[in-house]
Amino acid sequence: MGTRNPSARTSAPSRNGAKTHPKARTCARPGGVMHDNGRHTRRFTVIGNHLAQHSELSLTAIGLAAHIQSLPTGSCVSIKTLEGKFPEGRKRISDALNELEAHGYLSRTRERLADGRMVTRTVSHNMPGRKTVEEPPAKPELPARRPDPQRKALPAVPQPAYPAPDLLVTARATLIDLRRDDPRLYLSATDVDHLAPGVATWLERQVTPESVRRILTFALPQEQLRRPAALLAHRLNAHLPPLPSFRTAAPGVRHPLQNCDTCDRAYRAPEPGDCDACRAGNH
Repeated sequence: MGTRNPSARTSAPSRNGAKTHPKARTCARPGGVMHDNGRHTRRFTVIGNHLAQHSELSLTAIGLAAHIQSLPTGSCVSIKTLEGKFPEGRKRISDALNELEAHGYLSRTRERLADGRMVTRTVSHNMPGRKTVEEPPAKPELPARRPDPQRKALPAVPQPAYPAPDLLVTARATLIDLRRDDPRLYLSATDVDHLAPGVATWLERQVTPESVRRILTFALPQEQLRRPAALLAHRLNAHLPPLPSFRTAAPGVRHPLQNCDTCDRAYRAPEPGDCDACRAGNH
C-alpha cells in the first residue's frame, strides 16, 4: 500500500524549458485535469509557464505576479492597494511581493522626487534574467530637405603666363575685399581659388588691383546674385585687357617682376623704377 507506482512519470521540463512543480504528477487513475480552451481575442495577458508552474513560488505569489502583469503601466501596486482588492491579509501580500522580488519577477527601488518626497518605483519583469535593452529617445523628425540641383561648374578664367606667387597673393586679397563694395560678392575659399589666376592675369598685364576691383564691381545687377563667382568669372574673361607693349621685347629676353615705385603695381623690367604707365603720366 505504501509503495510508489514505478510507472508514474517524474517531473519533466515543460515545452518552454521550465521545470514542472515537483508535486505535480500525472494521475494514474481517471480524473486528471482536462482543458477546454477557447481563443482569447481581447482583454488577455500572456503568462509564461516558468511563472505559472514555478517550483519555488507560493500560489499567492504566482497569482499576485499574474495580476500585476495584467495591469496597465502606471497602476498602483502598493501593499495597501492590493490589501483593499483581495482577501489575503497584509502579511501574506507582503511575503508574496518579497518572493517575487527574490526570484526576479519584481524590482523595487526608492527614489526622491524633485519636491523632496520619497517614492517606491516598482517594475514587473515577465521574463526574469532577460537583458533589458533601453530604447534611445526618439529623435524629432526633421522636414525632408529637397536635394539641391547639381551646381554647375564655374566658367574657366584666364591663366597668367608666369603665375608668380606674389601676383596670386594680391589677386586673392583683391577678390576677398570685393565684399566691402557689395556684400553680395561674398566668395567662398573655393571660389577665390578658382578666380585668383584670372585676376593674376590682369595684374600681369599691368592692371592695378584698384582697377580690377572697379571693373568687377561696376554696374552690378540690382536683383539677387545667385552665383556671384560665375558673374566675376564672366567679367574676367569678357574684359580681359590686351598684353602690354613690353611683351614685344627682343626674343629670349624675360625681365623679372618689379613693383612700380609710384603706383606699386607689378610689371616686368630689367631693374626697379616706374612702370611704363607712370612714366607716361597716365596715373
